[in-house]
Amino acid sequence: MDSEAHHQLHAFFFPFMAYGHMIPTVDIARLFAAHRVKVTIILTPLNAPIFSKTIERDRSSGLDIHIQILQFPAIEAGLPEGIENVEVLTSPEMVPKFFVAIKMLQEPLEHLMEEHHPDFIIADMFLPFATEAAGKFGIPLLIFHGTNFFYQCVQESLKCHKPYKGVTSDSETFVVPGLPDKIEMTRLQFTNDFKVETEFNTKLMDQMRDAELKSFGVLVNSFYELEPAYAEHYKNVMGRRAWHIGPVSLRNRDTIDKVQRGKKASIDEHYVLNWLDTKEPNSVLYICFGSMSRISRSQLYEMAMGLEDSGFSFVWVVRTLKDEEVERFLPEGFEERMEGKGLIIRDWAPQVLILDHPAVGGFMTHCGWNSILEGVTAGVPMITWPMFAEQFYNENLVTQVLKIGIQVGVEESNSWIETKDVSVKKEKIGNVVTQLMGDGEEAEEMRRKVKELSEKAKRAVEEGGSSYEDLNALIEELKMCRKPSP
Repeated sequence: MDSEAHHQLHAFFFPFMAYGHMIPTVDIARLFAAHRVKVTIILTPLNAPIFSKTIERDRSSGLDIHIQILQFPAIEAGLPEGIENVEVLTSPEMVPKFFVAIKMLQEPLEHLMEEHHPDFIIADMFLPFATEAAGKFGIPLLIFHGTNFFYQCVQESLKCHKPYKGVTSDSETFVVPGLPDKIEMTRLQFTNDFKVETEFNTKLMDQMRDAELKSFGVLVNSFYELEPAYAEHYKNVMGRRAWHIGPVSLRNRDTIDKVQRGKKASIDEHYVLNWLDTKEPNSVLYICFGSMSRISRSQLYEMAMGLEDSGFSFVWVVRTLKDEEVERFLPEGFEERMEGKGLIIRDWAPQVLILDHPAVGGFMTHCGWNSILEGVTAGVPMITWPMFAEQFYNENLVTQVLKIGIQVGVEESNSWIETKDVSVKKEKIGNVVTQLMGDGEEAEEMRRKVKELSEKAKRAVEEGGSSYEDLNALIEELKMCRKPSP
């Protein structure tokens, strides 16, 4: 006991500057703090206030958790002042500059390490320089991918076996070999590192892969019961060290935690909950495409028409570009006709709170991993509408492996920073909404399966559960690696 008090484990957490990465990283940091680890979260000036209230609440409850600010060198990297988050990048040309700014954080990170002497670091996969920094100080570094075991296994198979070389067109289906399930893909669904081999992409991917191989291991926001065959494949076939500790969103148990998770909601949570209280159980479709997805005016118009034609109630989170108004994209009189039937939220919504409401019976999602895991945890089946990054892979997990969702029919991955015109027409949208929200056998079976997974998710994070035990085992191993006090 005395020795533990003498040298409590101290962890640095360094998230990538995107909401889909920062939010789960902060949840993981709070998990470690709840397991009596001293935690320092490294954030930039404009990102820190988003999490400060949550961290202050944790501190007042007795957790040893802090935020450390690092200045973000936007101007030095050739970016406009105030650019500290990928969500606000406005052109593809800004992306490499953003990563130049990130690399410039290595030296200030090392100064912090020299000052605070952390025992280990947990850093995002997009910060490969952190592995080098940890190596200089002789401490373990764990990488947080922000996605699942399934994606890692599929990506590795594609790199090793290159099954896409044998197809005659980008739209021809091929089977990804060597996996526990028969997974079919097309080249149109690939992540950018496969589709566009630029010098920037290739170099970044090589650095990330090298950093992972040199790391202590990987933290995965998933739970064993969700994808057991892929957790085993990742560890035993690919030979990687990994710990599943999710769903980390379940760290947010109180309404205030759910409301203040991420940016401030643009609507009062009581208004949303009161509106949902007027609806029957499983009667409302929740629609949200994450913090980075950008959707064209014409596609928003088709979505609105498809939702209206379906006749089902909905909560629709619409994020527009710059200062454009939502009303400009909607059919004339749409909001008047949908009064009481549909609720439109502009910009940011308390997603976990909404998904947990009994009235919500379906989730139309862009297939970001946080959203899928939050949908699973809430026990809500999905309509999958992937857009970019690993989202098509996640769609395959939801629809081909877990069988808890229906594809809307998007065929091609897109650049997250640029919009396409129309991928899915209103007729298809209306039909798929009706298929998921109706009382057909297929929809009922999906609801049954996802409810079972929801129960398993909640058990996984409780004492004795698979994620709880994996986290405990990791902390014990890190204690064994701890360097003697200076």
